[in-house]
Amino acid sequence: MEMRRFALGALWTNGYLVWTEERRGIFVDPGGDVSEVDAWLREKEIVLEAILLTHGHADHIAGVEGLRRGKKIPVAIHVLDAPKLSAATENLSAFIGNPLVCNAAELLLEDGMTLEIAGFSIHVLHTPGHTEGSCCFLVEEQKSLSQGTTGVSASASRRNETLLFSGDTLFAQSVGRTDLPGGDEATLLHSLKKLAELPDELRVLPGHGPETTIGRERESNPFWPR
Repeated sequence: MEMRRFALGALWTNGYLVWTEERRGIFVDPGGDVSEVDAWLREKEIVLEAILLTHGHADHIAGVEGLRRGKKIPVAIHVLDAPKLSAATENLSAFIGNPLVCNAAELLLEDGMTLEIAGFSIHVLHTPGHTEGSCCFLVEEQKSLSQGTTGVSASASRRNETLLFSGDTLFAQSVGRTDLPGGDEATLLHSLKKLAELPDELRVLPGHGPETTIGRERESNPFWPR
């Protein structure tokens, strides 16, 4: 599994491209102009197979149609945030003078779903609080077992790294805002209890700011459940 972060849009939202050795990829949260992403995809000859949205705010979806154009790439978002794609008032873009409307998502997500896309297993964790349909994605590269005359190949026994894309639910030393429409502090804190069940070594790739780990946040995030 390989990953590159792109800082996109006016709020420098973290957008993440993740791809396999076979150059099959997914993109999490295209939040602004995606010309740099498109150039990287062409240079590395990566075929993008899905766009995952952690939630429906404008700063996380502004580049959706730019990545989609002419490519028939499916977009996935939680069912509760899906209406934000087509409503500028719901995705908050109407309030900053740049109304944004996207086409409907092809994949509507619910808690506990696992998607098998582009050689990845993507487990959906519904973590509301920043928005009603906020999600985190646990992404693990699938490893096929190749059986030869001497048994299972060495490549099949490699440890699979898992990454957590946390959107605006969890940041390094902080959490997402709950004072916007659809936000709720108590609900967000309850969602953190779900993340607290994850292992300390798990890398966390948030929607804004630097990456972290579950262990670091368990130790020193002031919002972490005690």
